[in-house]
Amino acid sequence: MPIDYAKLKSMQFEPIRHTYTRRDTMLYALGLGVGASDPTDTGDLKYVYEKSLVALPMQAVTLAAAPMLLAQPEFGINYKLLLHAEQTLQIHKPLPTEATVIGETSIDEIYDKGAEKGAILYLTRKLFDAASGDLLATMGNVAFLRGDGGFGGKSEGAPKPRPVPADRAADHSVALTNMPNQALIYRLSGDYNPLHSDPEIAAIAGFNRPILHGLCHYGMAGRALIKTLCADDPSRLQRLDTRFTSPVYPGEPLHVEIWNIAAGDASFRVVASERNVIVQDFGRCEVRI
Repeated sequence: MPIDYAKLKSMQFEPIRHTYTRRDTMLYALGLGVGASDPTDTGDLKYVYEKSLVALPMQAVTLAAAPMLLAQPEFGINYKLLLHAEQTLQIHKPLPTEATVIGETSIDEIYDKGAEKGAILYLTRKLFDAASGDLLATMGNVAFLRGDGGFGGKSEGAPKPRPVPADRAADHSVALTNMPNQALIYRLSGDYNPLHSDPEIAAIAGFNRPILHGLCHYGMAGRALIKTLCADDPSRLQRLDTRFTSPVYPGEPLHVEIWNIAAGDASFRVVASERNVIVQDFGRCEVRI
């Protein structure tokens, strides 16, 4: 059964109301490895200790997400072959350490790359503070539908991410903390996909052990970029976009390479250090100067 393009484009997602607490904010940061290297570091403590708690802006990706309606048979998507390909984030106001938020999700477009090449689906989620009505963040989720190409849709017009500079070395290289139990902690922020915790499920998917959530190492990279480009002030982060290019295993060494492009604008990628494999590419980070 091919994708039902018209039904997908007209699908209405119900707004999602989500209340999170200071405990959730601290748990999210712990899931990124914050405090693991030095639990007395004052820069890390502000994300995991209630005394002067600050929320990491990347936490927005875990809040008020719509249920996975795309798995319903009437849409024609082979959900088992769906991959999270890209993530974008624009921060409009600092994320509160605790709040009730409302998420509004919509499908922007679906591009047909061909019967053997799959399809690309673009979704947008807007996150609002329920108390004030303020728009806190706008997120984009790009899904690669590996088994759903050839449905007759348009193939051109998809946004093209900016590549990292190929003509010079990175201006910064920052090691990321990736603990062996990283996925087991991160999943407590709401992503309970057993691919990240169950060895049997991972083996069925073709991996020799559970893999790390893409949004976990996305958040880890964001933490490093805030520290490197924002003087560790998370309120300065305005944009964080990336493309996921290869799986990551909990515990393996990672580092983020950062290029300064212009004032307040940087490119980045994340590399699995021992394997020398790029696991995030086309990264873009914009900060308030």
